[in-house]
Amino acid sequence: MKSFTRMVVIAALVAAPVASFAQSSQPPVTRAQVRAELLQYEKAGYNPTSDWINYPQNIQAAQAKIAAQNATAQAATSGYGGATDGTSRSGTANGQ
Repeated sequence: MKSFTRMVVIAALVAAPVASFAQSSQPPVTRAQVRAELLQYEKAGYNPTSDWINYPQNIQAAQAKIAAQNATAQAATSGYGGATDGTSRSGTANGQ
């Protein structure tokens, strides 16, 4: 019985530091932040009261729309353009 108690104590000492790493370093989200995010989703076309039938698809579409809007806004303010598809020529005379 003595060895069992010793093993339990050792296991607890080993597990204690591991449990401390599981804590998040992010501050808790406030009610105002949650409401602002919900308004942003609703502006993107998501309706939490009536979209429950197609729940994952509707909120994912709203998230994609918000991400696209954020990327566009970030590209407009960053001074760098976004990725574009196209071609360019260099070192040829008159574009030939």
